[in-house]
Amino acid sequence: MRLPLVVLAVLAGMVCGVDATVYFKEQFADGDGWKSRWIESKHKSDYGQWKLTAGKFYGDAEADKGIQTSQDAHFYAASARFEPFSNEEKPLVIQFTVKHEQKIDCGGGYVKIFPSDLDQSNMHGESQYYIMFGPDICGYSTKKVHVIFNYKGQNNLIKKDIKCKDDEFTHLYTLILNPDQTYEVRIDNEKVESGSLEDDWDMLPPKKIKDPTAKKPSDWDDRAMIDDPSDTKAEDWDKPETIPDPDAKKPDDWDEDMDGEWEPPMITNPEYKGEWKPKQIDNPDYKGAWVHPEIDNPDYIHDATMYKFDQIGVLGLDLWQVKSGTIFDNFLICDDVKEAEEFGKETWGVTKRPEKKMKEEQDDMERKLREAEEKTKKKDSEGDDDEEEEEVEEAEEVDELDELDEDNGTEEDSDIKQKDEL
Repeated sequence: MRLPLVVLAVLAGMVCGVDATVYFKEQFADGDGWKSRWIESKHKSDYGQWKLTAGKFYGDAEADKGIQTSQDAHFYAASARFEPFSNEEKPLVIQFTVKHEQKIDCGGGYVKIFPSDLDQSNMHGESQYYIMFGPDICGYSTKKVHVIFNYKGQNNLIKKDIKCKDDEFTHLYTLILNPDQTYEVRIDNEKVESGSLEDDWDMLPPKKIKDPTAKKPSDWDDRAMIDDPSDTKAEDWDKPETIPDPDAKKPDDWDEDMDGEWEPPMITNPEYKGEWKPKQIDNPDYKGAWVHPEIDNPDYIHDATMYKFDQIGVLGLDLWQVKSGTIFDNFLICDDVKEAEEFGKETWGVTKRPEKKMKEEQDDMERKLREAEEKTKKKDSEGDDDEEEEEVEEAEEVDELDELDEDNGTEEDSDIKQKDEL
């Protein structure tokens, strides 16, 4: 019998401890059972297909199974629902693993957290979400971790640049959102960025603005240096930049009727001094740079609940990939950082080294195969050259024998003729 989602959430909370609640966890550990929990959007008719696999290399053939994008140049849209909850007055932790084993050139590896009223069968790129988090790669310029929060219907991008991993191995991404309106981003269980919502997003108007009534005084002199009024230009300063070449001579064959009046070529004037400018001196009236005074922004209203989302209920994968092959796994949404840390250690932490070892062994085997193929091709090429040389030598020997036969034949014919004459 399938238990209600709310019962599953309560049981998860009991398993992870009294103070921790797991709202959603997905490890794809029951074969094709994931298909009953994940809904693929029908908004487009040509979404890319997902497949369950651990990939070409892995740390554990079963534990590392996740859903993988399988078709190049496609949009993907799938989501899983859980019992709705609010993160009011408690941390919200979102965590998952991403593996770009295809050497991704352009594509998303992020998740979206939606309100519970999302129509999963119609989820698409314009569907309003609460949070978007995870890596995004496109060419050399875009290799970042998205952290986007929806506030009052507007999506707000983080103002900091957080670099994501761009290799072929599995990586663990964690977002921690605290009720004191601070956040932390971790990659592979290590902090890579942190701060406050108010400082790192433009969700609220600025606390201070420039005083609209203030103006720089008309006699305010902010020139640090000025022209020296006592400096004058020398009488012999003005010289042309170019002059006729004094060493040039009219060619002997110059015909003025045909070629026109001869003029010597121009050269740079060695006496040219450039444009004259008076020397600079310190401005005795300098008052420094004028700073526009600020006042409290009347439109600013502090909001202590920017972090809060009331009806969190769906986790979605809504992304585009040029080159497919990304594997998503080990999803976790909970309210306890320690729980997420331990889950990361038990999953990604256990399989990361075996995964790397398997990949290194595969690379080593492929290298050896390439070297063997190159040796075989080289040997075959050398063999072909030897055969050609043998054929040439044989042809030369045949030619020599033919010449001898011709010579011998001529001598025999001469002897026969002599005998006939006798």
